[in-house]
Amino acid sequence: MKKIAMMMFLSVGGASVVCGQQQSAESDSLWRINLQEVEVVSTRATRTTPVAFTNIDKEKLQKQNLGQDLPYLLSMTPSAVTTSDAGAGIGYTTIRVRGTDGTRINVTANGIPINDAESHTVFWVNLPDFASSVKDMQVQRGAGTSTNGAGAFGASINMQTGELSVKPYATFNGSYGSFNTHKETVNVGSGLIDDHWAFDARLSNIATDGYIDRASVGLNSYYLQGAYYGDHTSIKLITFAGKERTYHAWNYASKEEMEQYGRRYNSCGYMFTDEHGKMHFYDDQTDNYVQKNWQLLFNHQFSSEWSMNLGLHYTKGDGYYQEYKDGRTLVEYGLKPFMQNGEEVAWSDLVRKKAMDNGFGGGIFSVSYKSHRLSAALGGGFNRYEGDHFGQVLWVKDYVGELSPNQEYYRNKGTKNDGNIYLKADYQLADGLNMYADMQYRHITYRIEGTNDKWNSVTDDGLQRLDIDEKFGFFNPKVGLSWQMDKHQRLFGSFSVAHKEPTRNNYTDGKFYEHPKQERLFDYELGYTYANSWLNLGANLYYMDYKDQLVLTGELNEIGEPMAANMPDSYRMGIELMAGIRTKVGFSWDVNATWSRNRIQNFTETLYENEDASGDRWEIHHGDTPIAFSPDVVLNNRFGYAYRNFEVSLQSQYVSKQYMSNAHQEDHVLDAYFVSNLNLSYSFKLPWVKSAKVGLTVYNLFNEEYENNGYAGSGFYYDGGEKVRYNYAGYAAQAGTNVLGHISLSF
Repeated sequence: MKKIAMMMFLSVGGASVVCGQQQSAESDSLWRINLQEVEVVSTRATRTTPVAFTNIDKEKLQKQNLGQDLPYLLSMTPSAVTTSDAGAGIGYTTIRVRGTDGTRINVTANGIPINDAESHTVFWVNLPDFASSVKDMQVQRGAGTSTNGAGAFGASINMQTGELSVKPYATFNGSYGSFNTHKETVNVGSGLIDDHWAFDARLSNIATDGYIDRASVGLNSYYLQGAYYGDHTSIKLITFAGKERTYHAWNYASKEEMEQYGRRYNSCGYMFTDEHGKMHFYDDQTDNYVQKNWQLLFNHQFSSEWSMNLGLHYTKGDGYYQEYKDGRTLVEYGLKPFMQNGEEVAWSDLVRKKAMDNGFGGGIFSVSYKSHRLSAALGGGFNRYEGDHFGQVLWVKDYVGELSPNQEYYRNKGTKNDGNIYLKADYQLADGLNMYADMQYRHITYRIEGTNDKWNSVTDDGLQRLDIDEKFGFFNPKVGLSWQMDKHQRLFGSFSVAHKEPTRNNYTDGKFYEHPKQERLFDYELGYTYANSWLNLGANLYYMDYKDQLVLTGELNEIGEPMAANMPDSYRMGIELMAGIRTKVGFSWDVNATWSRNRIQNFTETLYENEDASGDRWEIHHGDTPIAFSPDVVLNNRFGYAYRNFEVSLQSQYVSKQYMSNAHQEDHVLDAYFVSNLNLSYSFKLPWVKSAKVGLTVYNLFNEEYENNGYAGSGFYYDGGEKVRYNYAGYAAQAGTNVLGHISLSF
């Protein structure tokens, strides 16, 4: 009965407006440039694919790409919620879709995986201003279509880069506003040279002091692209890189700390309080990382029916974060206690550095066929990752003894091989009726060897030893029907199976006696769309049935990353509604809303005495509980008006309350919030300038006081032999009303 009820509550996905670029078949130049579409077609959904998806074109991205990170440019897509450590949308930011976090969202660029191989997430801070080099994006909700890289366990984000222009161009985009936030971006392109060659380049600089105290961010990036276009062949070489330096802001703040020190309080880097009551912080409490990417893409059109694409890629990452730690035991850093004033010192303040040096490379392919009734693709890829993780002690307060330069205290290496092959087909059974089938097999081997940075509190005999050697084989089938009822209406339904392996953190941050399990998802979708020249409507009902889902616990590890644990049985179900209106008088209205129910079934919580895993345990049975960080309601609304060269839009988002743990504790809650942004722009002409635009964006127009992320934890102690529970929580405060002025020049 329950399953039947869930199936009736299934999904209408996608009032997704396919905004494909119009290409003229009459122009040989444009025909050649159109070849670049081949590289992503095999992993994208189309109007006959029974998948809930939303397309975002370059124009929409440009209107919002004023300085904030890419997740914030997707905040208006259905079921999406964004977070920001620094409180202003720049730096460490994340996106969640249908309550699933970034480790379960597959991200590709030109069909090439972008997710970190070990953590499975995308650190958007390592891709500064990448949106300025993105032609268009597609967000698929649910299991989606087969793709390369990390398992899509809630959503997929498919990006296509490089809108190569037939004519030479140059653009400048600049912004400046609150918190000393500024962005400078220069784009240049050669246009088509000798009817075959084209080159593009971008340089970007983004910086902010951040809303949160000392949460400064400095980002630099470049994007370079060269391409050859033949009559039926294109070859592209792309390289892009990002460099970031970010002050830590991941500790967040408790309600008590906010009341005492203000909402902008940041405890990261705290050293001591002097005799005058002034707190002192470590200046170099920073995250530093350089990521360089290379892609080589080959596309060939054999005929009007057959096409192929091949892609090679390599990503090099190198970086570290540095932090001040007070009151640490010396033994966990491989240091011996020392004598001071006749007493043994086993604890001291110190500065440590945790570093990474990694490489990720591989290749992808797809062969596509398209006829009158059948569209099919055979594709896949193979990727290999190797990453060193190590830590060093740079300084110890009052240390007596020999401290070697860059004293190393842990080192481990991760190695991962990830291969997949898929076959998907879309067949027209009758006029307007299409059947879709998609089969993927994915195989993963993952090994971690060495010592972790975590002291083994159970054995109390040293740092955690890592000897992880895992193999996974996943079969992920998808089937569905799409019915074009008439030229305006479409109905679709689908069933998908998805699997996912644990992340590195699931192995290294869990309890020592626990071993994370692979996850499985059964995804049921039912959707309806209506579209004409001025109106589009959509509804999507979904039921996502999980086995051993790794859900966020609300806790953070020592570097501010969310921790997760397997839940035997859980589900997400809901309805997504979408509507859009375009009028001839310049008014537009877009709205989408998600109502959902996200539950762990028969949840049993384990608390530890004083949160020490080696101490006593207390198991509490809660029954069905809300899944952490999964709001029941997400509502997005945008009013827009354009008159001649003037545009104005008001964009609003409502997010209902979220529990930050899975135990249904009212003092573990992120309160509901409603935030609106106002955007004004005016376009005009200047001598020697093709077009110019100035504007002003007011974020959080009504000065809503809110938090969109945080952490929560619990433990217990004995009082007179009775167990007493205690809870605590921290909150990521977001900026009140702030502004950003911007200018855009095209030459």
